[in-house]
Amino acid sequence: MRYDESSPPLPESSTSVSPDRPWYARRSTLVVAAAAIAPAALAGWVLTEVLSGGAGDDSRPPRIVMPLAASAAVPSAPSASAAPTPAPGASAAPAGTPAPAAAKGLAGRTVVIDPGHNTGNFKHTTEINRQVDIGTNRKECDTTGTTTNSGYMEAEFSMDVSRRLRTALEAKGLKVLLTHEAGKERPFGPCIDERARIGNEAAADAVVSVHADGVSAGSRGFHVILPAKVKGGGADTAKIIEPSRQLGERIAGNFARTTGSAPANYLGSGTGLVVRDDLGGLNLSTRPKVFIECGNMRDAKDAAQLSSPEWRQKAAQGIADGIVGFLGG
Repeated sequence: MRYDESSPPLPESSTSVSPDRPWYARRSTLVVAAAAIAPAALAGWVLTEVLSGGAGDDSRPPRIVMPLAASAAVPSAPSASAAPTPAPGASAAPAGTPAPAAAKGLAGRTVVIDPGHNTGNFKHTTEINRQVDIGTNRKECDTTGTTTNSGYMEAEFSMDVSRRLRTALEAKGLKVLLTHEAGKERPFGPCIDERARIGNEAAADAVVSVHADGVSAGSRGFHVILPAKVKGGGADTAKIIEPSRQLGERIAGNFARTTGSAPANYLGSGTGLVVRDDLGGLNLSTRPKVFIECGNMRDAKDAAQLSSPEWRQKAAQGIADGIVGFLGG
């Protein structure tokens, strides 16, 4: 379902599908097998296809990667100073993988921030519905994103947090690029394949896509989406899986500590980490990249936080601290 910018706030039962974000309300029969990434207790990996009879954000069921065995306990958040713990039996990153945390300082390092959606997408539904190649499939160029019940748009939220994040990272001496800044120069989009290409062409040391979720009320908390192993068409994530996981763990731990938010209670088994292979922004990236869903805009308590400038500053700082820790700063 699409909405133009002049429409009233979305009702609680409405959905607005993100091409690079799960949309559970539109998948009434979807059985979601959430990824539980517990650093201390991974016995192996299995790729699981999730069957769905409901409408989705692309022509195939979503696919997620889940551990064969993982601790049921909620792991403690990784510290900002401790190095991420690799999964038992994990092999070294392939040759040519971007170094995730080389201790060479932050000078000259580049970070690309991708503000999810665009406030102008509501007026350009034809353009954003255009199908693009995500390497293994085709899906919408972009979507409108969601809103709170009071009408605060996800695209407004993601842009505000991204600008705050840029300021925090630049204060550390990092070069920071945004994939777009909503306005006359970018009335809609960019498409999800272009978002990935911007990070690739910048040879970014880290890329983070900022979002907020839009699931049913009572579903609360944040989660970080990591790339799965994907190879097909123009997609090959083999070299970025391990550094992206390390980036995601750093961000999750710092975000929880700085904002006081808990990991999502509706997926990720309390880890705040989810692995997906159906997102163009991750599939087409050649640089370490994650998505962060900072909270649920459709839950009143989460929405109150997401709507608060003070909380958004904390969110930006938590993400920044995770990126800096990942880069060895």
